[in-house]
Amino acid sequence: MAGWNADSAAGAPGQGAVTLVAGSSFCISLQNGDIFAHHPHGVFHRDTRILSRWSLTINGQPVEPLGAWTPSPYQGTYMGRAARSDGRADSPLTVERKRELGAGIVEDITIHNYSLQPASCEIALAVDADFADLFEVKDGRFHRRWDQTRRTRPGSVTIEAAWQETRKGIVVRMRDAEVSADGLLLRMMVPAHGKWSVRATVLPLTAETEVDAGLPTLVLSADMISAQERRQKAWDARIPLPRVGNPTVERSLLRSHDDIGALRIVDPDHPDRMVVAAGAPWFMALFGRDSLLSSFMVLPVDATLALGTLQTLADRQGTKVDPLTEEQPGRILHEVRLDVGTGLALGGRSAYYGTADATPLFVTLLGEASRWGLAAEDIAALVPHADRALEWIREYGDRDGDGFVEYLRLSDQGLANQGWKDSWDGINFADGRLAEPPIALCEVQGYVYSAYLARAWMAYEAGDEALADDLRERAERLKKQFNEQFWLPDRGYYAIALDRDKRPVDACASNMGHCLWSGIVDEDKARQVADRLMSPEMFSGWGVRTLATDMGAYNPVSYHNGSVWPHDNALIVGGLMRYGFVKEAQRLSSALMDAAEYTDNRLPELFCGFSRSDYPQPLPYPTACSPQAWASATPVMLIRSLLRYEADVALGVLWLDPALPETWGSLHTTNLPVGGARVTLDVSGSHVDVEGLPQGMVFRRGTRPPLADFMEINRLRRE
Repeated sequence: MAGWNADSAAGAPGQGAVTLVAGSSFCISLQNGDIFAHHPHGVFHRDTRILSRWSLTINGQPVEPLGAWTPSPYQGTYMGRAARSDGRADSPLTVERKRELGAGIVEDITIHNYSLQPASCEIALAVDADFADLFEVKDGRFHRRWDQTRRTRPGSVTIEAAWQETRKGIVVRMRDAEVSADGLLLRMMVPAHGKWSVRATVLPLTAETEVDAGLPTLVLSADMISAQERRQKAWDARIPLPRVGNPTVERSLLRSHDDIGALRIVDPDHPDRMVVAAGAPWFMALFGRDSLLSSFMVLPVDATLALGTLQTLADRQGTKVDPLTEEQPGRILHEVRLDVGTGLALGGRSAYYGTADATPLFVTLLGEASRWGLAAEDIAALVPHADRALEWIREYGDRDGDGFVEYLRLSDQGLANQGWKDSWDGINFADGRLAEPPIALCEVQGYVYSAYLARAWMAYEAGDEALADDLRERAERLKKQFNEQFWLPDRGYYAIALDRDKRPVDACASNMGHCLWSGIVDEDKARQVADRLMSPEMFSGWGVRTLATDMGAYNPVSYHNGSVWPHDNALIVGGLMRYGFVKEAQRLSSALMDAAEYTDNRLPELFCGFSRSDYPQPLPYPTACSPQAWASATPVMLIRSLLRYEADVALGVLWLDPALPETWGSLHTTNLPVGGARVTLDVSGSHVDVEGLPQGMVFRRGTRPPLADFMEINRLRRE
């Protein structure tokens, strides 16, 4: 394919793209490694595209892609073939590009010559930076025009830009290169049956990078990458090492661990705190709901993410009423953006608070983290924030005093829907009509229920029995009211929501699976919910759809109305196990792991909802994030749920009652953190062996009592 053209091969924007991620940086390119500004490509750092053009030609021709893969989340290898100058099909020249992402990139370019004759090559690297912010690139609408200057010297190109009071820049280096109009140029002779290599680097312009444009690129690249490598190595050393009989499950778990580590970002105000970003490429930022749920899902294997997420969100907890950003006292934010044009972010500011679920999830995660043994002083510092969150639920979340938390956006710049299905058409009736706000979502009431119980148990442990009893009673009232008003007895499932007139929004949706997870579902209704979730209309064979196929708004290629979301399914599995529906949980978990085989064992944000009986593999959703935090956390959550692996460090008990699918085989895990110790776990069928528990802690075969069961927890305390 001597005439292969990068532009024509790209297809739809983003199609076939390769994504690398390292903390708050990410890189999107074509399969051959090239980056073009007219696609949603680039190297992004702190929500700004610092590299908008990075295209390689050999003797004036683009590189034909042969394959691309990612040895780690922040490393990419792109194999290609150089075109022949005579136009014949088989070229003796292959091109290998090894890229590593940090604050910028380091790229090693190697040309292999398989000919009996030396090959004369001209390598041209076109370079540009438009410093567009993430939302401009994502939407394809550019609002700012930067005043740009370009300085060159042998082996180096520096691009600087100014917009109002903002200054940005990058420095690009390739040793011994000439400067061309587009970038950098090298001419060399590749020996017969030999190879030739060069390293190129791109760094954000800082005082350090500007000091000496002749500074060896090796030194700069090592400095740039080392921080990410240190973080990843520290993560690898801390994270448990699983070995599973089923190789697909094991690979998915290991990929999950790698991706969660790569998605961690540092709180700029507290470099010691790590939080998990929502996902690459477009959501490399702190999201309240996503970060809280992801932290909850991986809590048993790493509690530092939960602590960092809770502390960071607590620092940014709402203090005032601001209709534009939807900030309210006690409210937990929806998202924070680092350096974007404020007119483009939600609410027109870097922080936006328009979500109904992050605030109760904050309290739920804090309660769960306290049971897994986070330091007492860290928990104590966060309790006042939990109490402020509960005040928000009562004073602002429950808009009309009916006992339910509703949402109605306060500004036309905000989100119309403020639950996890936050697309404009995500909440609808069975006939497809959109629900009108204020809207009370079913799963949000479940989150509030779990928040009340989490804080009640913390109060009980602290000796404040009056507060504990009050919160427990609130939870019981909410559960009773929820089951009266959301249950649709003629349908056998829960309404997805109540609309502005308090009418049940009667679509059959996956949200009710979250209600199983939270425990707000009455026991006598749980079987019907489980059956409906696993019905042919809901279960695609790869996972539970977001919306049943017999609903008016069903579309298997929609974002929230018929697609399959791994994290949604992971919470459903947790709910099924909570109510004792083991076979259903096993079937659903196995389906998800089967689906992961088709995406290199990395579950994406979502995939299409077509039936497995109609298509031999899960079909990708065109713009799904991958890696994405709660999708990456899904394999961990599945294992946790199926093992019924729970702890209460204060009570000194670790619970296990494994129910892994037979096809998964045995499980051996080392380095599991429990109460300051590192535990080894072996599960083979019904046999369980636990070694290394801290002194004073015991293993019990069985399930952890629900937080609502104070009597059982009291009995354990007395023992």
